[in-house]
Amino acid sequence: MIRLMLAEDMHLIRKALVALLSSEDDLEVVAEADKGEDIVRLGCLRRPDVAVLDIGMPGVDGLTAAAELHRRLPSCKTVVLTGLGTPTALRKALDANVRGFVVKDASPGHLVDCIRRVAKGERVIDPELAVAALDADANPLTARELDVLETAAGGATVGEIADRLSLSRGTVRNYLSRILTKVGARSRVEAIQIASECGWLWPAAGRDIGILRYRSRR
Repeated sequence: MIRLMLAEDMHLIRKALVALLSSEDDLEVVAEADKGEDIVRLGCLRRPDVAVLDIGMPGVDGLTAAAELHRRLPSCKTVVLTGLGTPTALRKALDANVRGFVVKDASPGHLVDCIRRVAKGERVIDPELAVAALDADANPLTARELDVLETAAGGATVGEIADRLSLSRGTVRNYLSRILTKVGARSRVEAIQIASECGWLWPAAGRDIGILRYRSRR
């Protein structure tokens, strides 16, 4: 019997997944989480063999929780569910020691097969997505520069970026200047669009471009 923990913040989807997985003779759901901060606590308490985690959890995101769960409970292998089947998402999942990567439009049978294979010690990644990750353009930005750009993509002003990342405003402006130079952009908006199209931002940024265009003039 493979003991499972399932983390999904949407109640109907979580219960549908519990019903699906519990219908398999060799799968047992022993813990459910609807918030990211509960994942590690429940994992250490219930000690599942495999944790199936939604990446986009409220609070602590699924990948951050996956990395901490691996550190605290290395016997538990992780499968992530995501609607973001991008090279950046895959790279971050691999960095978090995730063993299986499943997009949400995959068939139920694929998820069940992935769980079984991961429980046996295999790593299960969609081949096309793996190739796309290898072929993606190299990211010229450092981790801190990405933090700054991702925060800016949400519409934050220089002052707000500084407050959220515990930086001075001058340091934030220096980071933004280096980012523009590295990606060959003339503005923050253009830098975000370039980084988004190349798959460097996580989560996929640029949806608040309209807000940013207004606030970047401030």
